Amino acid sequence: MSEKISVIIPVYNERENLEILASTLTGVLDSTGGDYELIFIDDGSLDGSGDFLASLAGERPRLKLVQFRRNFGQTAAMAAGFDYATGDIVIAIDADNQNDPSDIPAVLSKLHEGYDVVSCWRKDRKDPWLTRRMPSAVANRLISLISGVPLHDYGCTLKGYRRELFDHFRLYGEMHRLIPIHAAWVGARVVEIPVKHHPRTRGTSKYGLSRTFKVLLDLITVKLMGSFSTKPMYLFGGAGLLSCLAGVFFAGWTLLDKFIGGVKANRNPLLLLAVFLFLLGIQFILMGLVAELLVRTYYESQGKTPYVVRRTWNCPNREKAGKNGHSG
Repeated sequence: MSEKISVIIPVYNERENLEILASTLTGVLDSTGGDYELIFIDDGSLDGSGDFLASLAGERPRLKLVQFRRNFGQTAAMAAGFDYATGDIVIAIDADNQNDPSDIPAVLSKLHEGYDVVSCWRKDRKDPWLTRRMPSAVANRLISLISGVPLHDYGCTLKGYRRELFDHFRLYGEMHRLIPIHAAWVGARVVEIPVKHHPRTRGTSKYGLSRTFKVLLDLITVKLMGSFSTKPMYLFGGAGLLSCLAGVFFAGWTLLDKFIGGVKANRNPLLLLAVFLFLLGIQFILMGLVAELLVRTYYESQGKTPYVVRRTWNCPNREKAGKNGHSG
């Protein structure tokens, strides 16, 4: 039995592009010969995109439309798409016709090879260099360095996913771009392939330099949540111990100045620095203890586990296995 494909398309004021996009996507997916659905997420469009998509949905049963009351952003639109998707494979693509639907079969091919996430790389990107390509290149390099997941292009919306990945995390902020990091951290197999990219010919871009900074801030959140969400004491306690050690060091320096250099302690600014650093260290350690209690309360209250199971064989506790993976 072939796997069903769900294609998610976030839309915000793209009326001029939608007719061509819907037609092209339908043609490409029909050629695959499998079952599919198109899920358009109208993210509070003001240009008639929602009305056009509603009329299409009335004519095409495979086309779904989720319409927001206002503009919530692309990550919220992607999250809604994942929630409403019923396919085994989920493909995300932009509505501006810069991504090429003809690349979808290549994405599907990689997923059928056994990969869990297929990230696409706009190798020959057709966007302005100063405002789009240069900030994106810097951000991609930094994201790869911090996350340990080496990809050339985190910003490309065109990606393919195994549906079950989204049972393990939720999307916030601008984090839809960082899904490959979440997936890699729970053991998913991630691969990147080059794809075509077209210049925008209709409508206007909704992205700017400010989005790069938002993505970087979300990266910090993802890194801290991924590395320390189950062991916050390692972060706060480590910082606290370093601060306490620095306080002891400067206190010793103050004593050396007093007994060797003859500098009175009450006139030595190092004494104030030593006290400040030591107290700061104690506060960090106490914050770590509070964070540990919160983490334990979070997991216990929701019945969550600090791990993710891919599959089990002959395990009697099928209820827990069902929450964390597939049983077999």
